[in-house]
Amino acid sequence: MASLNATAVPPTGAAVAYTPASAGGDTCPTGAGVLLMVKNSDASPHTVTLVTPGTVNGLAIADRAIPVAAGAEVAIPVNRDYRNPATGRASITYDAVTSVGVAVMRVPV
Repeated sequence: MASLNATAVPPTGAAVAYTPASAGGDTCPTGAGVLLMVKNSDASPHTVTLVTPGTVNGLAIADRAIPVAAGAEVAIPVNRDYRNPATGRASITYDAVTSVGVAVMRVPV
């Protein structure tokens, strides 16, 4: 499991520097303007899952599964709903990591 750090995006823009997704999952910061960037260079689609640690009236909140088509890039908002109170970070899992790159960007809000 890798601990991904957010790159602050200045008003002039910033290049996205992808790192390989970790087979055991990753963590990242949460908050307004935080985006998980996912690049799927594989020939197969993949699913990225953001773990939702909270409950409502004692019932677990479903995790958010985001499909990423083969050859696609997606930007996924990582707001405070995904913040694990024990770590202060979001937990991310992947159905597979073959040719999947990830980056975390923080844009001004």
